[in-house]
Amino acid sequence: IPESGHKYYLQFSTEDYRTGEDAGSCLATVLYPKKKSPPVVSIKCSHTKDKKEILEEDNRLYQRIRHQTKPITGNNIPDSYGNIEPALEPVWALAVAGSSSIMWEKSTESLGYSLAQVKAVKQWMRKDDFIEFDYTVLLHEIPTQEIISCHMRLTWLPGHPLKVKHFCASQSHGLDEGSGAESGSAAGASAEKGASF
Repeated sequence: IPESGHKYYLQFSTEDYRTGEDAGSCLATVLYPKKKSPPVVSIKCSHTKDKKEILEEDNRLYQRIRHQTKPITGNNIPDSYGNIEPALEPVWALAVAGSSSIMWEKSTESLGYSLAQVKAVKQWMRKDDFIEFDYTVLLHEIPTQEIISCHMRLTWLPGHPLKVKHFCASQSHGLDEGSGAESGSAAGASAEKGASF
């Protein structure tokens, strides 16, 4: 699109990242603006699970975390063999959902990202019903093969938007600006700009 950028039309299927089961199909348009800013995404999906089923899964994940008697902490998830301790699976699931907002914001037509590892995670105990974690996540940048470290603060309660604040640094790019909040459930999210922290 002259003066605006390149627009892509996509049709793709989705799957549950844990089970590999079909999760539905989507139609999307993605506009990469000429100016440096996140892509503009419009997406419509048909899900194989209804909203009630997704909320039930969110609640099961939430209850597993809430029933811990002491703050959850962890390092190197997955480990060097690709294994994740069962007790840390909910923490990994939230890292996948939260880091997707960072990857969305940093992606360009020529750069993409994937979550390589949770280097460290610490739960903050709150007096309200929300759960809150501090993460250090490592993102794999493609095609440069660079590993980028990001600090991510994630706050969540089922039925409420997933909130993510982040700050990333890399050797070749110096310090990148952080972002504000991400909205969505643990099952899916759409990003929204906010203040740095």
